[in-house]
Amino acid sequence: MILLIFLAATEFFTPAVLRQHLYQRSRPIYYILLIAHLLLSFWLWILYIEVKGDRGFYDSPRHIWSMMQLNGMIAGVVIPRALLIILHYTGRFLRRKTGGYINWLTNIGFAVSIAIFLVIAGGTLRGRFNFKTDEVEIKIKGLHPDLDGLRIVQISDLHLAGFHHHRKMLEEEMQAVNNLDPDLLLNTGDFVTFGWREFNNFDTILSIAKGKHGSYAVMGNHDFGTYHPYFTDADRVNNILRLNQLVKSSGYLVLNDEHTVINVKNARIGLIGITTEGRHPDIVHGDLDRAIMDLDSVDLQILLSHDPNHWQLAVKGKTNIDLTLSGHTHGMQMGIYSDKIKWSPSKYFYPHWSGLYPEGDQYHYVNRGLGVLSIPFRIWMPPEITLITLKRE
Repeated sequence: MILLIFLAATEFFTPAVLRQHLYQRSRPIYYILLIAHLLLSFWLWILYIEVKGDRGFYDSPRHIWSMMQLNGMIAGVVIPRALLIILHYTGRFLRRKTGGYINWLTNIGFAVSIAIFLVIAGGTLRGRFNFKTDEVEIKIKGLHPDLDGLRIVQISDLHLAGFHHHRKMLEEEMQAVNNLDPDLLLNTGDFVTFGWREFNNFDTILSIAKGKHGSYAVMGNHDFGTYHPYFTDADRVNNILRLNQLVKSSGYLVLNDEHTVINVKNARIGLIGITTEGRHPDIVHGDLDRAIMDLDSVDLQILLSHDPNHWQLAVKGKTNIDLTLSGHTHGMQMGIYSDKIKWSPSKYFYPHWSGLYPEGDQYHYVNRGLGVLSIPFRIWMPPEITLITLKRE
């Protein structure tokens, strides 16, 4: 009800601001902005009715896609409108005795609103599909000669419902993974956002990508049904069983607090997988001691752990794990990511939020993810496929 009142208020006051500020100054601009306002409102209300009137499964791809689009419209259209209204009517309030309003204050409102709209529109239409392949070389002291040059491709945080209308695009990215000629394909979780129904035959697309020595995955916190508002405890148990089946049919071996040994010529890799449940800041990590139990002598240990904060809590300086791969942060889907500057608000929640973090002889890499969560944009924070090449030092 609060959202409905908020949307209705912005619908009522925005045309009033446009008329008061522009009708006498420039009628062409007034009519252009009014038409744009009406078109955006038309799409906004379609999404609102579709989301609020949905009676199907909450975790259906269509429902989640519609919720994401509605959230995007609120962020890119409704909030800018609200800022414009607040600034304009603040000016009217301050001039209540003399009449009129403060012209420059309303102009600031227009400038800020348009800037927010353009940035979010760009992040939605272009930024979220600006897939990047980040190539990293890691030199490991005493690496077995047969592992020198090993190519590891990491993907993470697909949140498959975001590809509901972009299946072909996801298929192209899976082929891009194959073009990198990976020896190992490793996925660090969050295949879905709410529940197993989001898979919606995406397993046929995900199975395109393969590693020469296999594809391996762990479950992220979203995969456990943590955020589904209507799941019972029994539903969550069923959800993780179904997801394990679907991820397996996507070509992965799922590691749930366990390990497997991969033979590469005469070398042996111990690959460890940890589950991640809960939500920030109450993340619950799997049992690492159990996962590495009976892991015989191997030449390289790699850990898949969805939450990057787990590395500092349980891995760094406490284990012999050489390389840990994480995801989870998305780089908060906004920030600055260039060769010289890397910054995101996520750094205040996750000290390791993107890229490679070495500590002595141990390495931690955090992938920004391929998908989007909640709001379908990426603002200067491109989605990522990671190619890690191991070198002998």
